[in-house]
Amino acid sequence: MNKKHTIIHVILTGGVGSRLWPLSRKSRPKQYLEIFEGKSLFELTVDRNREIADQVIVVGNVDNCHLSRHILEKNNIPYLDIVESTPRNTAAAIAFAAFAADPEAILIVTPMDHIIEKKDLYDQAVADAIAKAANDHIVTFGIVPTKPETGYGYIESKGENVLSFREKPNLETAKTFIAKKNFLWNSGMFCFKAGVFLDELKHFKPKVYKKSKIAWENNTDGKLDLALSLDIPSISIDYAVMERSKKIKVVPSQFLWSDLGSFESVYDYLVSKGHAVDENGNMTIGTQNYTAFIGMKNTILIATDNANLVLQKEHSQDVKDLYNELERIKPELLE
Repeated sequence: MNKKHTIIHVILTGGVGSRLWPLSRKSRPKQYLEIFEGKSLFELTVDRNREIADQVIVVGNVDNCHLSRHILEKNNIPYLDIVESTPRNTAAAIAFAAFAADPEAILIVTPMDHIIEKKDLYDQAVADAIAKAANDHIVTFGIVPTKPETGYGYIESKGENVLSFREKPNLETAKTFIAKKNFLWNSGMFCFKAGVFLDELKHFKPKVYKKSKIAWENNTDGKLDLALSLDIPSISIDYAVMERSKKIKVVPSQFLWSDLGSFESVYDYLVSKGHAVDENGNMTIGTQNYTAFIGMKNTILIATDNANLVLQKEHSQDVKDLYNELERIKPELLE
């Protein structure tokens, strides 16, 4: 693996996991739930990149930074803590990390709510990405799809070259993508030199660059000022840079990947780990009580202290609508 450059693992910890309510709450989002063989998604992300990276930067928010701190200190991992006072989307979050790094440092940017298996293939993909980043490319990781998936964005590619980025499709469009065999799932993981990313951000979104720089330069021990942060346009790295830059390359990756963005993906993961289901594919999460399902198939019961959810796993994406409704009528259930 290329070690001429400092390798920095940048972990983005935003998001509340609204599609995983009631397990995921504002006070403990899905990435901190220790339900993955005794570890949280955040801890698994740290472990996965521990031998690859020389340094760690965590970009979090005032509501979850203490949860990240607990895990990193428990594992005796030094890190730079960047605390956003308000979410400004991924372009700004990554810019803060890039401003904090040497321009020649290579950043491996990962969300912290992914399950990744086949680590040898992951390490191989990261090594490939680092090599491309060392040559001033901006690299995205595309996952070779295993099925038509409507919950992910797609990358249309030809070898290492990106032809287009596509939004989350409907089922028919997803089937078309799979049939063409040159579409990859967009993992939301990136690799590039800090300076190269900032140059592209400055070129394509100068206001995001300028306002993020001002906010970073006025940080207090990594904590960002609220008023200065609110001046930053909220835009994703995809819209700000990835869909505009001519320096983009994709690493098609064969490692097993899921963003666990819904109970359907959690269900599939837990089944793969031996979690019990009945003869009709029904599952319980969060309770040891005897539970019988009559006349139901592929149903999930999620039990917590103050809320239960029953859903057909095929309707997992609809949980976000319930979350939005609770925010209006019963917000205390989201805390």
